[in-house]
Amino acid sequence: MKGFSIALQPYQFVMPRKIIFGWGCRQHLAEELPRWGTRVFVICGSRTLERQGVLDHLRRLLERAGVTWQFLTTISREPLVCDVDAVTGQVRSIGLRPGDMLLAVGGGSAIDLAKAVAAMATNSQGESVQDYLENVGRGLKLTQPPLPVVAVPTTAGTGTEATRNAVISSLDPPFKKSLRDDRVVPLVAVVDPELTVTQPPHVTASSGMDAITQLVESFISNRRKPIPQMLAPEGLRLALKWLTTAYREPDHREAREAMAQAALLSGICLANAGLGMAHGIAAALGVVAGIPHGLACAMMLPAALRANRTVVGRELAYLTRHALEKDFPNDDAAVDALIEAVEQLRADLHLPQKLREIGVSQEMIPKIAAGSFGTSMSGNPRPMTQGEIEDILCSLY
Repeated sequence: MKGFSIALQPYQFVMPRKIIFGWGCRQHLAEELPRWGTRVFVICGSRTLERQGVLDHLRRLLERAGVTWQFLTTISREPLVCDVDAVTGQVRSIGLRPGDMLLAVGGGSAIDLAKAVAAMATNSQGESVQDYLENVGRGLKLTQPPLPVVAVPTTAGTGTEATRNAVISSLDPPFKKSLRDDRVVPLVAVVDPELTVTQPPHVTASSGMDAITQLVESFISNRRKPIPQMLAPEGLRLALKWLTTAYREPDHREAREAMAQAALLSGICLANAGLGMAHGIAAALGVVAGIPHGLACAMMLPAALRANRTVVGRELAYLTRHALEKDFPNDDAAVDALIEAVEQLRADLHLPQKLREIGVSQEMIPKIAAGSFGTSMSGNPRPMTQGEIEDILCSLY
């Protein structure tokens, strides 16, 4: 692609030890899990999975393979500190033994909860997971290896089946922070696109926009790395091409496969290259206004593209040419086309365009701006001030 080349530099790279991808591939759990352990503590992501018999089917598969099944909980919202502490208490009261694992079947919330519980089950220096969270706790580090985690995502968005952090929230005091360690990356990621078919359209839309935002921001992050920069353009190409189809035609196999692959790639990319402004503000929107993460990312991505184009225009143009499979007369035209494509996609998915449409008040804006400067914002290619963030939020109000 003209005008840009991926620079090789020293880097480290983390990802699951094994990825199993494909329609119906959850069947492989019966042959895979006995290689790693003999008992699974199970966390589910929705009552729908239970009602549809997905969990019962997996339980029978694993028990026939000699793996003991210990159900813990179902979670259908972003995990709170109290959730992690309560489920960790369950695991400790049952008692650990060699061969124990965590199995998460659900969206990002279930997998993040499983990763945090896996870490806390073997690390008891602190009284709560909050003691280990970035910038809010006691700064404790994991001294013992977490239990192995096997992740089976049922949404195509967060990519948390491939990340090295678990995002945990609190209502009092309000925050959304990460427990971060290379050892919480799932041991095995079983990515079965068939499991995403029953997601409601609004979940397909918001989770897909989360993946798109992760692919873009990891590509231009000031911590960008060669391997993520090779993966992100392909993930973005798949997502921009197929997300609307997955939203409109839930049973469309090719669309669901493409979005599952895009989400997986987005998780690998963000785990190794970081994110940026859109995710920084999205976290604050979640804490201050209770806005779901994917919806917040969809709201902020065009603004982030406009804010960063002056410093990473060549990178964004490269990304656009690959993702849209088109050439453009110059880099500015390419970036314009990417912004237009994202905004058109939001319209096609019937996502809100203004902050006031999703319950954000003008009085919240200073607090949202002040809360936007976490780990994600530190990866933004262009340094941002609180005043600039407030101006951007006001323009979207």
